[in-house]
This record gives sequence, C-alpha cells and structure tokens, in this order.
Amino acid sequence: MDILDKTDRRILQVLQEDARLNTKEIAHKIGLSVTPTYERLKKIEKLGIIKKNVALLDGEKLGKTMVAYCNVSLQLHSLPLLRKFEAAIHRHEEVMECYHVAGNYDYLLKIVVDDMKSYQQFITTKLAAIENIANVHSSFVMTEIKNSTAFSL
Repeated sequence: MDILDKTDRRILQVLQEDARLNTKEIAHKIGLSVTPTYERLKKIEKLGIIKKNVALLDGEKLGKTMVAYCNVSLQLHSLPLLRKFEAAIHRHEEVMECYHVAGNYDYLLKIVVDDMKSYQQFITTKLAAIENIANVHSSFVMTEIKNSTAFSL
C-alpha cells in the first residue's frame, strides 16, 4: 500500500523545487487550501520522508572546483573494521558522499576540494591515514552534465 497519494506527491515535488515556500504558497501551487496542505505536510514530516531542508550551494563560486569520485577497497571486511572506516570517513568534510557498494570496490566516495593540490593533501594525509585500506582509484570530473537532487515522483 502506498502511503502517499497524488496530492502528497505534488507537495513533495513543489518542495523539491523550492523548500523555502511556506504552507500558503505550497497550497496555492497545488490548488488546495492551507489547512489540509499543512496537515499533509505534517504527515509527510512525521513519516520521515523529508529528511531536512537545506540550501544547495554553488561549489564553483565557493572555490570548490575539484570533484573526484574515489573507489576504495579494504584489506579485511569484518564488521568492526567496516564501521571503523565509516566513522573515519564521517570526520572528513571533503567527503561529500560515501556509499558502501557491491562490485570491485567496497566504497565509493565523492570528494570535493579546491584544487588538485588539496586533493593530493586529502589523499596523502587523511585518506591514507585510515587503516585497512588496500586500494584507492580516483576519477576526476571534467564537466558536470547533470546534477539533480530531486526524486521522480
């Protein structure tokens, strides 16, 4: 059974486009009055579907021009060692995303830094300092073709 109906999905679509909108503005966009829109928003929030509201920043304008995807293999795969690696990754602000993946590598990291020198410093002083890493393979973004944060609803 689907917990969201068509109207709930329209609310979420509007919020994905602009999370700064207030309830009245959302209600107007979806053609519903304020009170039922508010109640639906509260239901959606209670269900945990909206994780948080954030501002999406332009990394280039902030000097964060180097984006690298880093595949990491671990030497050993015990649960305590996996958790230790994950805890270490959480401590590094350069790591924007981290996924435990299946395939040739164990983890996929999205690293965002100012430039190649900053990336080299991250790899040599931070990532290499994490124990149990067997292999690291980096791919560098040359041109961003698509970058979306909105789910298809």
